[in-house]
Amino acid sequence: MTLEQKIGQFFFPAVFINDTEENIQATERLIRDYNIGGLTFFHSRASAATNYETKKKIVLNDDSFQRLKELIIRYQNCATTPLLMSIDAEWGLAMRVEKTPQYPYAITLGALPNNQKKLVYEVGKQIGLDLKSAGIHYNLSPLADINNNPNNPVIGYRSFGQNKEKVADFALEYLKGMNDVGILGCLKHFPGHGNTNVDSHLGLPILKETLEELLANELVPFIKGIENNVDSIMIGHLAVPALNDGKETSATLSKSVIETLLRKQLGYDGLVISDALNMHSVSKLYDQKGQLEWEAFNAGNDVLCFTENVPEGIQEILKNATPERIEASFQRIWKCKEKAGILDGKLSLPDLSKSEFDFETTSKLNLKIAQNSITKIKDGNNSKTVFDANKSNTLAKISLYKNTDNPFFKGLAADLSSPEFNYETGGATVLNELEKELSTFDTLVISLFVPKAKPLNNFDIEDSVLQFLGKVFTTKKCILYVFGNPYALQVIPNLKHALGIIEMYQDFTEFQATAAIQLLENSECKGALPVEINFL
Repeated sequence: MTLEQKIGQFFFPAVFINDTEENIQATERLIRDYNIGGLTFFHSRASAATNYETKKKIVLNDDSFQRLKELIIRYQNCATTPLLMSIDAEWGLAMRVEKTPQYPYAITLGALPNNQKKLVYEVGKQIGLDLKSAGIHYNLSPLADINNNPNNPVIGYRSFGQNKEKVADFALEYLKGMNDVGILGCLKHFPGHGNTNVDSHLGLPILKETLEELLANELVPFIKGIENNVDSIMIGHLAVPALNDGKETSATLSKSVIETLLRKQLGYDGLVISDALNMHSVSKLYDQKGQLEWEAFNAGNDVLCFTENVPEGIQEILKNATPERIEASFQRIWKCKEKAGILDGKLSLPDLSKSEFDFETTSKLNLKIAQNSITKIKDGNNSKTVFDANKSNTLAKISLYKNTDNPFFKGLAADLSSPEFNYETGGATVLNELEKELSTFDTLVISLFVPKAKPLNNFDIEDSVLQFLGKVFTTKKCILYVFGNPYALQVIPNLKHALGIIEMYQDFTEFQATAAIQLLENSECKGALPVEINFL
């Protein structure tokens, strides 16, 4: 390859599964004309980090998986050098593609006891197999961020928790699972995005920690990853003034973070990939096209993810970089392509005739995770209290944000029959009516299906619902089952008055079924909260 063709390998532009033919052909021209190294797949232009300005509605497409495979075949067929296909699939292809297996969030896995970390390995392995069937070689996961800020708007449920050793161990299990089926992984977001309260898609988070503090906490999972030869490390769009002579420069554009800290001090010589270069924390810094790509490369990134200016970026790097630096980055990418088994005529394309996943294996794995992550936060001797209440016919069940035809209620129906109520929408008027209907009951089993995983607008739990909960907790005997982000507990008023609280983390069928069995049998809950939550 010429030097220019080698530089093309550093570029991983975003591509969209549900895109127009015009856009697809534009990508094919990029592949043919510039010898780009890989692609990063997203669902559509209305999804992920691209939707913050336009607020376009995501149009779902049940054929996305088949379309993804067709695009991968099409793009590979017009590439002179096999493309390294990447995607961000932290909890499986379902993060980006409809009708594909979904696995629990990292925060759910973080609730598992240490002696069950093999389940994290299995998640990594199954995700790897799913990606492989699509023709994807590289998962931009998992997070190595330690989530020690409950107000973090973008990490939270995507992190294994706030215990640095557990985050490190579980991230490595996930990586090993993927690696064992031939999929490359990535630890992100160096040097640690957990203790931030700004979403780097929208602005630049600033970390106040000193180097010593980072080495003692945030950097621990990355250091363990380096010791275990992690395939790649993604640099986060966050500033650490202590590492930049007091300047608030994004780590993605900082030689002192990448070259000095990561390469020299921590001894990492693997692939370094930037976070998406379309994110507002960096995308608006330079007027000249290609300047951002050069600055990111010059800072020490080997792969430029979600780059929007391929031709201009190549020319800027060609003009400014030394041949030695270009060769060093090229060799790192080449090594990853070799490990992924796509060079020397070994590239295998996805099978279009196979569209079925092993959903049964996924379901069995999710059930095991549910049984081992279920967390008892407050023990009101749940089942005995409920059964006693049922004998005097004063028990009711309430489902918030799901109808009563849910697996949790179905699992209780035979052994714990009682009137069932639900609230999905309608605000204070509907909830006032519900309150009147509940006046004759003194014991309530409440299932809260938290609407959103992110904390914005109280996880989308309406104020009227919070007021309703705050009231019933002080006037009734309540047992609460939370299907969703445990941080939602912090926004619920009067929670200390609840008789029992069980955290389930997910609303999957397997988690609801596990919750029903736990309630009926008052069985042991093996999980533990992976983050500190202040609510009692």
